[in-house]
Amino acid sequence: MDRQLVTQKIISTKVAKQMRWADLAQQFGQSKEWTTAALLGQMTFNREQADKAQELFDLTDEEAAWLQIVPYKGSLPSAVPTDPLIYRWYEIVSVYGTAIKELIHEEFGDGIMSAIDFSMDIQRAADPKGDRVQVVLSGKFLPYKSY
Repeated sequence: MDRQLVTQKIISTKVAKQMRWADLAQQFGQSKEWTTAALLGQMTFNREQADKAQELFDLTDEEAAWLQIVPYKGSLPSAVPTDPLIYRWYEIVSVYGTAIKELIHEEFGDGIMSAIDFSMDIQRAADPKGDRVQVVLSGKFLPYKSY
């Protein structure tokens, strides 16, 4: 047993029970973005969350325990993603990454945007030319320190 097998069981149960990520998020009392990442093996559950997952996905005690262990983060199978949707994100960073970096440095100084103290919101935005995907990323600015 390992975390990857637990993730596969969660996905299989989700499909079999026709669950939706947003509905699951309500069960956990967390955002759909965090809950989805957690159920896909990228976040650590506390005991209460692991118990809820055990109930929802018919997990064994051992499988629920795996949810409480800090996972190896990074879920892409290759350096350059091949999935078309994920590749678009890679393309966005490839094309706009330097502009994003420059604009953040100009506004905040030398540092990074945290992916730990972070939130994300994904919504559908109606548009007469076709619905749009609206993604808002919000990360705490962490300046580099002199020492």
